[in-house]
Amino acid sequence: MTRDELLAHCLAKPGAWEDQPWEGDVVVKVGAKIFAFVGGPESTAVGVKCAPSREAADEWLHRYPDDAAVTPYIGRSGWNTLRYGGAIPDDEIAEAVDESYRWVVSKLPKRDRPA
Repeated sequence: MTRDELLAHCLAKPGAWEDQPWEGDVVVKVGAKIFAFVGGPESTAVGVKCAPSREAADEWLHRYPDDAAVTPYIGRSGWNTLRYGGAIPDDEIAEAVDESYRWVVSKLPKRDRPA
């Protein structure tokens, strides 16, 4: 999986849109909430919400110790940074993005959820 393929996968979600809140750092949002931290042009990792708690998200760290890490600042809330192009299969990266999207959408007010 390339960064462009990952970004296209994120943007294919209903209501998803690209933002750049920090110069050179791309995120993908649904409503006003980020569901994927894609990073800059040289990025090889994506930050996603992997679980509702840190303990549940730690499964990724145990399965892929060299390619999964706790996302700085928001990791305590179940966010991990997953490196693509390494040991994590592309389909698992895509499913992690899908799951992050579902977690974030579920927390949006009903009026802000995509149809």
